[in-house]
Amino acid sequence: MLTIIQLIISCSAKRIETFDHFITTRKAMLFDGEKEFRFLSYNVPTLNYVEDNMEFEQTNPYGLPTEFELRDVFKTLNQIGGNVVRAYTIPVRNEKFPKKAITYVEGPGQFNEQAFKSMDTMLALASEYKIRVIIPLVNNWEWMGGRPNYAKFRNRDKDDFWTDPELIADFKKTIEYVLNRTNSVTGIKYKNDKAIMAWESGNELQNPDYWAIDIAKFIKSIDKNHLFIDGFFAIHGDDNYKSVFVKEYSINEPAIDIISTHHYEPTSQKMITNLKKTVDMIGGKKPLLIGEFGFIGTSGMNQVLDYVINEKRIAGGLIWSLRRHNKKGGFYQHTEPFGGGLYRAYHWPGFSEGILYDETNTMRLFRKKSFEIMKKREPKIIAPDPPKILNFKDTPQFSWQGSAGASGYNIERSFSKKGPWKLIKYNIDDIDTPGFDLFSDQDVQIGKSYYYRMQAINEGGISKPSNIIGPIKVDFLTKVDYAKNLMLLEKHKGLKIKKGDYRSFKEAYSRINGNKGSEGVYVVPMEFKEFRLYSYESSKIPNISFLISENGIQYSKFDFEVNEYKSKEDNYNYLVPRKYVIKNAKFLANDSIKKIKYIKFMAGDNIDIVRAELTYQ
Repeated sequence: MLTIIQLIISCSAKRIETFDHFITTRKAMLFDGEKEFRFLSYNVPTLNYVEDNMEFEQTNPYGLPTEFELRDVFKTLNQIGGNVVRAYTIPVRNEKFPKKAITYVEGPGQFNEQAFKSMDTMLALASEYKIRVIIPLVNNWEWMGGRPNYAKFRNRDKDDFWTDPELIADFKKTIEYVLNRTNSVTGIKYKNDKAIMAWESGNELQNPDYWAIDIAKFIKSIDKNHLFIDGFFAIHGDDNYKSVFVKEYSINEPAIDIISTHHYEPTSQKMITNLKKTVDMIGGKKPLLIGEFGFIGTSGMNQVLDYVINEKRIAGGLIWSLRRHNKKGGFYQHTEPFGGGLYRAYHWPGFSEGILYDETNTMRLFRKKSFEIMKKREPKIIAPDPPKILNFKDTPQFSWQGSAGASGYNIERSFSKKGPWKLIKYNIDDIDTPGFDLFSDQDVQIGKSYYYRMQAINEGGISKPSNIIGPIKVDFLTKVDYAKNLMLLEKHKGLKIKKGDYRSFKEAYSRINGNKGSEGVYVVPMEFKEFRLYSYESSKIPNISFLISENGIQYSKFDFEVNEYKSKEDNYNYLVPRKYVIKNAKFLANDSIKKIKYIKFMAGDNIDIVRAELTYQ
């Protein structure tokens, strides 16, 4: 079956569109043709760029989304009633990025074709799934690269971005390139693409009035089809954060079509109060977009959504934020730094790891209200599409590409490709620690061969079976400690389970934490093959030592390997990932150990173990 991308390329003489109209405005309302256009949907900050590739051994967190990852976003939005999605920005080269990090704007007037082809695919899929896209053109902050980085290209200060003629010209080169770009997939120029709902000057810009007016007029001189959103930093936060309201120029300038505000007040009452004041300030002259909001409880969210639905002068709102499945299995994860240490990005349909911020109930509420604002009946949730098992060999330890809307997966095993199939795991989720295999089957016999398949499940039913992988001849087995409890340890001292501060640990949800004097012991079930322990540490040198034993009483020292995966990226305060490996031990003590039965690890200082893998045969 051809993908939409392959289909369009094979029919390059024909342009394929699924939208009939550009979105337009009439005073305080948006329209799709003659039909009122309103929405409640999500920000997807990584829509066109990956900033959170958190694999343990990955030193470059940046990259481009694959077609699978883009489809997963749009499928998810379809399921939850999202007819609009807001990206974050067009990334700019940041000197803090690893050298291999790809970006969109590599320098003044220098654009990365590979990156923009990813955006081409994104817009083609937006048309296929009938979801409009809002594209901010620059970031106020250096995350993913923004105005500080444009300034850095010319050895200027970030605030010169608003006034320096050369920096303004550099940014306008980017605008010209983006608006005039011809999509390599669809053949449609961006300025003619109905999948784009609006251009936004940028994300949370601290711009002076004249700059915004100049940019708005410049965009309109090139593109008269699309709406323009003022990205001025009109934001409302907690009690320690001074509210910034919309500015008069944004209300009165004809080249600006939509006014946007961001809301992170601690209560629904304060959020609604600020929204009411903003609506009154605009006075029905233009639509108001709630460009970002969130970080309040579910009951408070309900009140805000009801207010938005009933206030017709608010065109729509975009909650912060949604993350998608990862092409290598599991989900991309993201902690919200300004969420009080509580909120993380949302993952549909919600999982137990999100119970602290009521992820499942919030997303179900938001789904209901998304259809309500469109004046549509909320549809029943349907069974998910089949997942795809990723290739593996030697041992039944594997991952899969998840299915949008799946709450869990059933894994089946057979001695034959034709079955019969035995259910070996029921309703396993795929929200686990990023970058590792999601499942390890220990209930098989070494030397025999097996086939595997799986199904995705949710309240709507069970998917068709996935692809089949096999025959897999089992050469060894792997016992995995997911660091969610201490029960796989034979014994332990001074260890505890810790959560929170996820970002420093590349978003690992749960860790085994220890300090000086802490230790733990693993038992080898059969003949030892290899042991791997994954730890995050702040020390400059490795902070864990190991002993081995045959009887659990007398322990010996031996040589082990340490691999370090420190990243040059310093925006996110990553600790140092260290992977400790024990293979064929070379004993340092003069004793008579013939085989390894016990492995003891000892902490030299603060350590956070996110996973341990023990292979045996």
